[in-house]
Amino acid sequence: MNSIRVRLGVLGLALLTGFTTPTAASAAQAAPSPTVEEQRLGRAAPQEILRRSGFDTAAPRLARALEGARSYGEARRAVSREGARLWQRAVDRAQGRGPAGGDLSRDDDRPLYWARLGMTRDVRTWEPEFGLTDGQRAALLDELERTSRGQDAILPHSPLRSSGGTPIPHGKGLKRILLTGFDPFTLDRDIRISNPSGATALALDGTVIETADGPARVETAVFPVRWQDFTDGTVERTLRPHLPKVDLFTTVSQGRVGRFDIERTNGAWRGGFGDNENIGRTETVPVSDPASQPQWTTTTLPYAAITAAQTGRFPVYDNTSVTEIPAGGTESVVRPDGPTPGSTARAGGGGDYLSNEIAYRATLLRDRLGLHGTLPGGHVHTPVLQFAAGNTTEVTDPEFVRNRLDIIAQVRAILKVAAETS
Repeated sequence: MNSIRVRLGVLGLALLTGFTTPTAASAAQAAPSPTVEEQRLGRAAPQEILRRSGFDTAAPRLARALEGARSYGEARRAVSREGARLWQRAVDRAQGRGPAGGDLSRDDDRPLYWARLGMTRDVRTWEPEFGLTDGQRAALLDELERTSRGQDAILPHSPLRSSGGTPIPHGKGLKRILLTGFDPFTLDRDIRISNPSGATALALDGTVIETADGPARVETAVFPVRWQDFTDGTVERTLRPHLPKVDLFTTVSQGRVGRFDIERTNGAWRGGFGDNENIGRTETVPVSDPASQPQWTTTTLPYAAITAAQTGRFPVYDNTSVTEIPAGGTESVVRPDGPTPGSTARAGGGGDYLSNEIAYRATLLRDRLGLHGTLPGGHVHTPVLQFAAGNTTEVTDPEFVRNRLDIIAQVRAILKVAAETS
């Protein structure tokens, strides 16, 4: 996200995505309070979204399982099971399998987001009789985050399905595509917000796209809108095992109104805009081995072919602009044609928020794995998902649903073009 655009009030340049060993402690600590993100759950819109999708049962189910746990091991197994169940339930609902659970459109990503927060709140505030150390609680929360976001089910576990939902067997010659999305964000501005990148991840997970070169399987995961999770390495931990095995990857987030952008360049800078915990960070993107960290990384997606193709109703742009401090300079300068030699990053094409950061981290990981010349990958910004004009209170409307479905379909078409021309 380009924080300058946000401060000007332009809607949407935004997300622009084994068990941890518990820390030993001599005694259990008191349960912490719900987070800022979890505290929003009590408002009317989240409760309506959960009720109208049937996802209001997810957190109570986990709470009952935790009540019955008689040890940390039992609790850990319950959290893992219910987190994975939530992800699969959200994917199944988005792809038309099983009961809808209510009248909310199946393509909606928000039930997963709010149900997860109900579950993390229960784990965070749970005080079992057998006691729980800070390290054990953190491990349970980490397990719940990973399983409920599909991060531990990439490639080998989820079933392959055609666009019509028919299961497809694994086989040689099947291309593999990895796609990531994000949670809703800027919820203090509008608690009703949905993120089309997260909806796309649910709609496409485990599906197969038929291309001119044969079938291509899509596997997905969703990431939080929190600086600290990225600092802790959630992107690298999730993607590192899979990038050497896939044929194409793209991180996806919500960008500008009325357009898609293929971001040519990503920058190593955090611009400070508040995340879903209302925390801002202004600093160089923190990565391992900072001594070898580049200021810029670049897409290897076939951007020329993607922007030339007819993929849907929204125009698709090759976005080459960045903001830099030129070599020897002190002031930021916008460069429409990309960075100049020796410059310092202040915003990639996708801004200076978590969308730029996930693109930077994923493409830097690609390069550090020695895959720059062989693995197509980069970032796609979707249009802002908008409600119908005049809808300032309802959690959904027909135009809102149509916009989300059109964005999902166009991302799928972009993947097809990318797979055929890579």
